[in-house]
Amino acid sequence: MVADKLKFILEYVWQAVPAIGKRGIIFAYDEAQNLSDMAINNQYPLSLLLDIFQSIQRKNMSYMLVLTGLPTLFPKLVETRTYSERMFHVIFLNQLNENACRDAIIKPIQGCPISFDPASVTAIIDLSGGYPYFIQFICKEVYDRWIQEIEVGHSPPSIPVQELIQKLDTDFYAGRWAKVTDRQKELLSVIAYLPHQSPEFTVQEIVAASKQLLSKPFGSSRVNHLLGALGKLGLVYKNRYGKYSFAVPMFGHFVRRHARLDIGIGCTVVFEQR
Repeated sequence: MVADKLKFILEYVWQAVPAIGKRGIIFAYDEAQNLSDMAINNQYPLSLLLDIFQSIQRKNMSYMLVLTGLPTLFPKLVETRTYSERMFHVIFLNQLNENACRDAIIKPIQGCPISFDPASVTAIIDLSGGYPYFIQFICKEVYDRWIQEIEVGHSPPSIPVQELIQKLDTDFYAGRWAKVTDRQKELLSVIAYLPHQSPEFTVQEIVAASKQLLSKPFGSSRVNHLLGALGKLGLVYKNRYGKYSFAVPMFGHFVRRHARLDIGIGCTVVFEQR
């Protein structure tokens, strides 16, 4: 059994821990929201992982399991094993504040051939929304471009906002957008166009907005069904308060840049690029 093999390996490795004077071992798994049990294929990787670590921890072996990923990760854990809430200490990492954003932009390039002026730093913060991954993505693109300009004797240009947005759309969002059906895209467009622009939304709000925005509005049962399907795709998730949110950072901005909504007969709203 795969579980027996993994338990044996971890137990065997543990024998060496006291000899090297360590307190324990941390097993860190990134992008863990992609771990899913698939009964139809008889594959249960998430259940296997939880069972193994629960088993070896009962034997007083100090293994710590650290899982990081998008917000869909925690609902998957709860769905997989009812006791998983007791296994983990859950921490939600939100956007960085302005000072932390500036540190994340400026400190990594201290002593490097180029530096970002205050206006460029502000532009990167605004474009990233304070999300660490986007700060990393944008800064790398800008740095690589500027260093090439300096090497040929040019002054660093301004932040290429539109080019960065297009590259971010292509590299980060487009693959996710391609997985959804046309009707799911309509639902996501309605959510992105909700008037209050809250990070949370409800089925009732979607139904009400669809009556104003679509020639073929959604009913409650249809919205619930589509949200369930989008949850499996990792695009939305349901929080504890019965409300939903986008699971992918700033996904609503992407939808507003690319989605179209048919309103009434022969009338279309096209979201402007921002």
